[in-house]
Amino acid sequence: MRKILLLIVLTMGFTSANAQESLFKQAWLEKWQNSKEYLIAVAEKMPDSLYGYKPTEREMSFGEQLEHINQNMEWLSTTYFDKQEAEVSTNVNEKKRIIANLQNAFDLIYETIQSYPESRLTEKVDFFAGEKSKLQILNLLQDHLTHHRGQLIVYLNLNDLKPPRYTGW
Repeated sequence: MRKILLLIVLTMGFTSANAQESLFKQAWLEKWQNSKEYLIAVAEKMPDSLYGYKPTEREMSFGEQLEHINQNMEWLSTTYFDKQEAEVSTNVNEKKRIIANLQNAFDLIYETIQSYPESRLTEKVDFFAGEKSKLQILNLLQDHLTHHRGQLIVYLNLNDLKPPRYTGW
C-alpha cells in the first residue's frame, strides 16, 4: 500500500511540474502570436508612401524600425535558440517585402520555441550585457519588439493615422 501511495504522489508531482512548464510556454506562444498580429496590423496601417517617414533626422524611418525589429528577432532566435535562418522576401514593394519578412520570422520563432525544451531555458549564455539565461533572452525578444512597436504607433499618430486597437493578450 505504501508503494502505491508513493507512486501516486510521485506521479502527481511530475504531472504538476509538466503542467507548470507547459503553462509558461503556452502563455509565451499566445503572447507571441498576438504580438505578431498587432505588429503586422501596425505595419499595414502605414501607407507605402510613408515607409520612409521619420519624425526627426536622428530617428529610424518607419520601414527601418520594422526591419530593425526583424533583424533583432532573427539575431536572438538563431543565436540562442537554434532557429533556422528565415527566407528573405525580395518583393520589390518595400512594404510588402518587410511585412512578408516579419511574418516569416514570427512564424519560424513560434515553431522553434514551441518545440524547444523548456528545461533548456535556464541555461546561461554569453550576452553583450553579461551572462543571461535563455529565458531572459526569450523575454528580451518580446520586450524589444514592444519597445519599437510603441515608437511605430507614435509615427502613425504623427501622420493622423489611427493605430490598430491594442491586443495584448
